[in-house]
Amino acid sequence: MKKKIACVVIILALNSAPAYAGAPLDMVRVNVDKVLAVLRDKQLGKEAKTERLETIYKSMFDEEELSRRALGRNWKKLNPAQQQEFVDLFRRLLEKAYIDKILDYTNEKVDFTKEIIISPDQAEVQTKVITSSRQVPIFYRVIMKGGAWKVYDVVIENVSLVQNYRSQFNSIMAKNTPAQLLDILRKRVKQK
Repeated sequence: MKKKIACVVIILALNSAPAYAGAPLDMVRVNVDKVLAVLRDKQLGKEAKTERLETIYKSMFDEEELSRRALGRNWKKLNPAQQQEFVDLFRRLLEKAYIDKILDYTNEKVDFTKEIIISPDQAEVQTKVITSSRQVPIFYRVIMKGGAWKVYDVVIENVSLVQNYRSQFNSIMAKNTPAQLLDILRKRVKQK
């Protein structure tokens, strides 16, 4: 009788998660490995590397979820067209802020330390970037959407990308309209 119950529990567990989804840690590992391969390719120039990294970003991240969470309660103040423009501007702002840091990669090692399942559709993948002088914890928060795991937040040394930008956007939205927020972001993206 106990064996039958155990079999039923196993079958239910297997059927509760989509077979095509793949583990969150595997998704992060595959994409981080792709990023590292681009960064290590000495044949590619900065522009080519940037283009390839953008392609990886789009397949790895849920841009709308990341944007919605970064904007927080203010997301609903934007109409659908403004929301779409915000998603694009936020991606470009992140690229502008982080691309040079990513391109400065000097062959550090990445350890994939742990996967924590938070709910059936959310998980956290914990990694460490190991440099010659220290270890930097980087946690990827992922969500299951459309049958695939996608990143919606990155926490670097206990600082959440989403929370950091949310506080900035809340401050802007406390004094501005959605149209003004978008104008501010357009200007930031154009700045050199």
